Amino acid sequence: MRVGLVRHFKVERGYPNKWVTSEELMKWASEYDESDVIEGEINLGNIDWQRCYSSDLRRAMKTATKAYSDKIIYLKELREITLSPVMRWDIKLPVFIHLVLIRIAWLLGHASQGDTKENVIQRLDVLLDKVEQSDENVLIIGHGGIMIFMSRELKKRGFIGPKLKRPANGKLYVYERI
Repeated sequence: MRVGLVRHFKVERGYPNKWVTSEELMKWASEYDESDVIEGEINLGNIDWQRCYSSDLRRAMKTATKAYSDKIIYLKELREITLSPVMRWDIKLPVFIHLVLIRIAWLLGHASQGDTKENVIQRLDVLLDKVEQSDENVLIIGHGGIMIFMSRELKKRGFIGPKLKRPANGKLYVYERI
């Protein structure tokens, strides 16, 4: 049994190259979610993928339809972890500073973060239970942060595969249970 993880294609709406307020950051995040992707080729490793799950966000859906020609099951549970500024500051900071503060707050379970680490792991566990029960080769199209957690959870379940730190767009990462 194999599980393939693919991060969506690169998004046309790149990261802001300027300092932004938390409100401007949220506007950018909304534009990013609605942006089109830069399509590329996906090497699916000559594996017979029998099932495909995808995030229901536009960038993942477009990637999934390019990668998989059969029925795709779109799931809200595979969406990326939601950005939520720690505070609604009117102070401009570099985007990466905002993102670092948000991720630290998220990891620490700060009240500003709506989607907790525990919730993310729980929703991935439910999906991975379904994947394991199917005993099929399953392709999952998602987002970088979610893929990192999914990779860890697959390894805890006895799958062998790469350790993910920053998954590349449109690249297949295969996890196999031997």
